[in-house]
Amino acid sequence: MKEHSKHYPPYLDLQPVMKVQGTVRLPGSKSISNRILLLAALSKGTTQIRDLLASDDTLVMLNALQKLGVHWTQEGNTQNYTVIGANGAFPQHQADLFMGNAGTAIRPLVAALAVLGGDYTVHGVARMHERPIGDLVDALNGVGAQIAYTGNPGYPPLHIKRGHIHAQQMQVKGNVSSQFLTALLMAAPLAAQHADVVIAVIGDLISKPYIEITLNLMARFGVQVERDGWQRFTIKAGQTYVSPGEIYVEGDASSASYFLAAGAIAGGPIRVEGVGKNSIQGDVKFAEALEKMGAKITMGENWIEAESNGILQAIDMDFNHIPDAAMTIAMAALYANGTTTLRNIESWRVKETDRIVAMATELRKLGATVEEGQDFMRVTPPASLLPATIATYDDHRMAMCFSLASLDGLARRGTQVRIDDPKCVAKTFPDFFEAFRQIKHEDLF
Repeated sequence: MKEHSKHYPPYLDLQPVMKVQGTVRLPGSKSISNRILLLAALSKGTTQIRDLLASDDTLVMLNALQKLGVHWTQEGNTQNYTVIGANGAFPQHQADLFMGNAGTAIRPLVAALAVLGGDYTVHGVARMHERPIGDLVDALNGVGAQIAYTGNPGYPPLHIKRGHIHAQQMQVKGNVSSQFLTALLMAAPLAAQHADVVIAVIGDLISKPYIEITLNLMARFGVQVERDGWQRFTIKAGQTYVSPGEIYVEGDASSASYFLAAGAIAGGPIRVEGVGKNSIQGDVKFAEALEKMGAKITMGENWIEAESNGILQAIDMDFNHIPDAAMTIAMAALYANGTTTLRNIESWRVKETDRIVAMATELRKLGATVEEGQDFMRVTPPASLLPATIATYDDHRMAMCFSLASLDGLARRGTQVRIDDPKCVAKTFPDFFEAFRQIKHEDLF
């Protein structure tokens, strides 16, 4: 698979646009893509993966699996891949793995490597070395894994050696990242050869819909998890991953949020294809938040459509379940009557950047009044948005979110925005700006 070397200018200037309309075919889900890649690699049998996301984060996982001795091939220039499963163990017991800034890749892979054992070093870009992994490492070392920090304690880079796993009872904190629990769940069958593994969650679990994705996909690969609410998960002994043969990757529901919001702000209808009412992704609930703001939402099996239905109304809502898509609500708030409050979003602080600080800083450039707390944000829009140059913090979602400030919409608030470093969208959606241009009724550049 080649690098996503699409040519991006150093910045993009977006002019105000009155109306948007059209259909967007979504790229594959990042969360689903990287989970499927690891499950296919650990399975018995060969898996045909259809519509895998083409992005930096999936490339990181594909390259890591290749270094671990897992064979995969890409069908021509398509996003269809064939992965030959390694049947519960990686052929290469020694590797140096670069994981970029891909949380969906590093965390489950670290858990699998720790349980299987070997001699592995795992590292990433500078920001990855600031993103916490201590709760996961504590959980694994607590049952006999041997993971050492080679930089700052609690953060990558890591050195994983062969431990002696006795994983009947594991526990992990649930309040920093749901990816830690996802990682333990995905690695648990590797540790449950002779005895059941029980994983207990300490405290509240955030981002629960992402755990639903994990459990759903594990079942597709032949492993059932019994759960007691959100506090205890039991993986019965003797289960192994078996390829489902062929599996399709849903469109990315987080990526859908920008286009649905555009439809709600600036006329529409905008239809996104690739997710619908039967999606296994929690971020489709973003559409419900838009509906609460007054947008008209319709859903089919494999599509969602958003349309303006008058000026948007401010909401006060808990977004713990959909933290990524919640960023887009902060943008929709610029077009609403009143002050919008986003609650329970502390996980924003440990994402690709500290998103509470980043969003507040850039929203203020547009003239918004923003109140920020440890786990909440309040956004009050100005009468009209100020032209601004938006810093993107090497965070794909910042670039995609702030593109929406160029929409005039019914509130007539749009402005000219300059998006710095647009190439950061390659993390999940390399063609974002082309898709954004196609829904506008005037030209983007």
